[in-house]
Amino acid sequence: MDFRQLQQLQKLLPKVPGINGKEEYFNSAVLVLLMPVNGDYHFVFEKRGPNIRQGGEICFPGGKFDPETDANFAATAVRETVEELGITPEDLRIFGRLDTVISPMGATVDAFLATIEHQELSKLNFNRDEVENVFTIPVSYFTRNEPQVYKVCIKAHPSYINKEGEEVVLFPAKELGLPDRYSKPWGQGQINIYVYQVKEGVIWGITARLIYDLVKKLRCLENCKM
Repeated sequence: MDFRQLQQLQKLLPKVPGINGKEEYFNSAVLVLLMPVNGDYHFVFEKRGPNIRQGGEICFPGGKFDPETDANFAATAVRETVEELGITPEDLRIFGRLDTVISPMGATVDAFLATIEHQELSKLNFNRDEVENVFTIPVSYFTRNEPQVYKVCIKAHPSYINKEGEEVVLFPAKELGLPDRYSKPWGQGQINIYVYQVKEGVIWGITARLIYDLVKKLRCLENCKM
């Protein structure tokens, strides 16, 4: 590589850094959705239907990015929210995006802060094939109540045992001449798992992490000079 090529390469560098290898993940998008209730904003939550992926869990509306139909991740979040809650795109107002969450389980979640206006919770015609229930909780509940914080260990497994009891090698560390420790599970990384317990159930995982992040920003409004 010469200096001319280096200058040309500079033009290809992203103005805003992205996520290296994002296309290898399960990419999804959600709306961190707010609804005005009696003059106070509430988070809008879904309890997922029992027969879909992660059935019975509490989440924000959203779903998988479809490159054939979605121009961007915001379009994904809006499309999925419209399908799940039985509303129109015109009912939604997006204020901006939050930081992307990268799950060690192989998924990314692009999140957008939005409001749903001119709708009543009781009149939402939500998709009962995907959504068991829709409910709201005041944002102030989460600013007043800290989540429980747990930790889980994350390890890299170079192989696994299939249904037939045979070892399937994914990463041939020995053949590559790497140290023996990479032929066995390695790594002692830990990540935080945030948990909010509410009367409707347990809010945890990525949904709780998004709430926790937004609450930190709200507290900054109170304590930081903007």
